[in-house]
Amino acid sequence: MEYLLPNRCTSTARLEGKTVIVTGCNTGIGKETATEFYKRGARVIMACRSASRTQDAIDSIKNQTEGDKNVGELVFKHLELSFFASVRKCAKEILKTEKRIDILVNNAGIMMCPKTLSENGIELHLATNHLGHFLFTLLLLPRILRSAPARIINVTSVAHKWGDQKMHFDDINLDKNYTPSGAYGRSKLANILFTVELAKRLNGTGVTVYAVNPGVVHTELSRFVDQTIFPGASWLYNSFTKIAVKTPQQGAQTTLHCALDEKCASESGLYYSDCKVAEPEPVAKDEEVSSELWDTSCVIVNLEPSVDPFQPEKDDDVSI
Repeated sequence: MEYLLPNRCTSTARLEGKTVIVTGCNTGIGKETATEFYKRGARVIMACRSASRTQDAIDSIKNQTEGDKNVGELVFKHLELSFFASVRKCAKEILKTEKRIDILVNNAGIMMCPKTLSENGIELHLATNHLGHFLFTLLLLPRILRSAPARIINVTSVAHKWGDQKMHFDDINLDKNYTPSGAYGRSKLANILFTVELAKRLNGTGVTVYAVNPGVVHTELSRFVDQTIFPGASWLYNSFTKIAVKTPQQGAQTTLHCALDEKCASESGLYYSDCKVAEPEPVAKDEEVSSELWDTSCVIVNLEPSVDPFQPEKDDDVSI
């Protein structure tokens, strides 16, 4: 029934004077999310891998909204989430150009690719879907804190239920037992655990955090399944999702709900599906696991121990 009559974000909030960052938003759910923020007057930073595809998306959004009044701005920033040097460079550029960050949507992701290591030597699902966003968020966090009230949305998936529902800290690259679905599921579990731990550490700061399951959506995420399942699997998957589940616009609604809804402003660290709070798997709420994931992630991304991301910037720290 969720896919026949999905809920929608009902907030009418405007975003003039607000800056929003959305990762992986030149297609699919991310593009729909960026479009809605733009229509509401926000300055939208589109943090994506491909400059050409993002420019195509910008042109498409502007054509789609031609004639709309009081729209915002669309700005491209290059971001390769699986490569930590790119994450650091993108965050540095954003901090140079943006005086405030009101909403951060960690939307980008890959799904069910063959066993691959990132340029930093980390299993690609974990590097892209979790670690890149983890580092990106913490590098931007002092500016986000300075902009409070602010919100951080981590896009996860029902796939966090897949596999053995363990983080495998002793086998971070899943060398012992790699499966595309298990690796993807682990990265989506990490998204929720990150949300739980970050919300705990941000309690009382005015910055709230949300884990969002958009549902099963007809997007380009299936592009690897021909390699990992069987030739033609992506055609079958896309044919099914095109008629049986959510459109990208419908899939973006829970993200928009958590970013905009007035009632959500008092909530943090929860898991949402179809624009309402839902229950993830028990392991996704295990604070011992979320704490260990935090510490492990800090080591892997080489987060400088001398830098405290939870200290909001002062006015004289921002030279824009």
